[in-house]
Amino acid sequence: MRMRRKRNLEARVEACAPVLVARGKPCRNLKEAAENYRFLLDYKEVFGRTAPVELEVGCGNGAFIAELAKRERGCDFLAVEVCTNVVLTAMERVMEEGIGNVRFLNIAAEILPCYIPEGSIDRIYLNFSTPLPEAGREKQRLTSDRFLNIYKKLLKPGGEIVQKTDSEPFFDYSLHKFEEHGFKVLALSRDLHHSEFAKDNIVTEYEANFSSKGMPICFVRVAMQ
Repeated sequence: MRMRRKRNLEARVEACAPVLVARGKPCRNLKEAAENYRFLLDYKEVFGRTAPVELEVGCGNGAFIAELAKRERGCDFLAVEVCTNVVLTAMERVMEEGIGNVRFLNIAAEILPCYIPEGSIDRIYLNFSTPLPEAGREKQRLTSDRFLNIYKKLLKPGGEIVQKTDSEPFFDYSLHKFEEHGFKVLALSRDLHHSEFAKDNIVTEYEANFSSKGMPICFVRVAMQ
């Protein structure tokens, strides 16, 4: 079901300009943008300091990244969400709560290299990405070869990817892809909320909803070797 367009969307997005660092397609299509466009972020200019930078791909309403940023004041965070209607909620949340170490990119993940310098990200979060089980949509999965090759360029040596999902088939697919791309598993659970990793987990409304229905949450943290 398509989300209803928010009232005064453009005016509200404009009001979030202090936390929005990129928006839309800079070229006619994603392929053209990915190949030809570069407007690399200067993190010191964006955040006003030099600190480790972490990235969430598909931030949704921003509940996870907002809580993480409050817990980890010594890090800076970039949050990517392609849907303007959705990212507006995340941006307004961060601005209302006065969280100063989060910035947003309202772009497709395919063009992350247009904005993010290679070898500059310490950790990437993939929280409840759409599984897209149809064979014809594999390239769109956020742990497909296509996206893992992007992440590998953005991550620092030894940089990490953290994934959570309620879809075990998608989780198995992701584990296979991580192995294929040379990532080392640092932590893994097929029932996160009943594991040793639960104490540090940030539980969003979406995650709590699935868990309350008895659906186990799969979790993995991997690192480049």
